[in-house]
Amino acid sequence: AGVMAIEHADFDGIERLALVTGGEIVSTFDRPEDAKLGECKLIEEIMIGEDKLIRFSGVALGEACTIVLRGASTHILDEADRSLHDALCVLSQMSTDSRVVNGGGCSEMIMSKAVESLAQQTPGKKSLAIESFAKALRQIPTIIAENGGLDSTELISQLRAVHAEASGCRHGIDILTGQIGDMRECGINESFKVKKCMLNSATEAAEMILRVDDIIKCAPRQRDENRM
Repeated sequence: AGVMAIEHADFDGIERLALVTGGEIVSTFDRPEDAKLGECKLIEEIMIGEDKLIRFSGVALGEACTIVLRGASTHILDEADRSLHDALCVLSQMSTDSRVVNGGGCSEMIMSKAVESLAQQTPGKKSLAIESFAKALRQIPTIIAENGGLDSTELISQLRAVHAEASGCRHGIDILTGQIGDMRECGINESFKVKKCMLNSATEAAEMILRVDDIIKCAPRQRDENRM
């Protein structure tokens, strides 16, 4: 009859298929005339690695899709999966709060400059903690440069000099060119909500560590040689 049937299909996959094809999920075939059928342009069986998959192309709606990750090892695939998950989480947060800040370590350099200014105005030992916080903020652009295989020492010194010259500086690290540049002109932005959550979480974690006044270690149990 020219009808294709899929065996052992999971319910999550059926739900996504209904979203993209525009069809409805039915539990029985008693009244097929009342069921809403979905449609797509092409259904084909493809091979990815050693697995056989069924691909639906030319679907009417775009409310779901499949992303195929490829990697040389399990570790690379895990890292790609984690990075993709983080990116999707950022996109979901952007749907509730569309505000953005300059990326490439620009925001951290601006905050570091403000914190250092506060440290210079603060007497006593508190200024040392404030200076350490400013140094921790500069670690973000440092890590960005190192992940891109760039000279982090040179780029951070250039960033500090540029941000010290004038207020409202929008310069950060451009990985594509390997130099510092205007983040707004480069189109490098980050979610304001994610940046705020990251800063708050890091600050709370640092405060919890500082409150630890002692660490109790449990001595390892000695092996009884007589039982051997």
